[in-house]
Amino acid sequence: MAQTMQFDLVSPERSLASLQAIAVQIPGADGDLTAMPDHAPTITTLRPGVLTVQGDKGSESYAVTGGFADINAQGTSVLAEKAIPVADLTAEDMDSLIAIAKEAVETAAADNKDVAAKNLADLETLRTTLNV
Repeated sequence: MAQTMQFDLVSPERSLASLQAIAVQIPGADGDLTAMPDHAPTITTLRPGVLTVQGDKGSESYAVTGGFADINAQGTSVLAEKAIPVADLTAEDMDSLIAIAKEAVETAAADNKDVAAKNLADLETLRTTLNV
């Protein structure tokens, strides 16, 4: 049996997962990373993408829009701005997220336009990746 760690995924709306995980693939703002048991302590911000959790019973994937992950040797906690199980994600969900991101680009101050545009591009890539 593979070594496991505690994994928790929460968003402002609800707790989405709390389980023993073998590995967690995280869409970090500075690049994708995989957290596993005995991982060095790390905190990273998230970019829009797919977070995948591997457990003893298979894997589960969630679309996340941002937030952060706290990783240590005993577990990984992800606090997501928004998280939706990929199996439940609809075209309407993506339309709403992209509309909000477009508005953020239009209303962003000059020094934040690049960040807002990157977030929009990441959401559009997520839609293409998930074919939603």
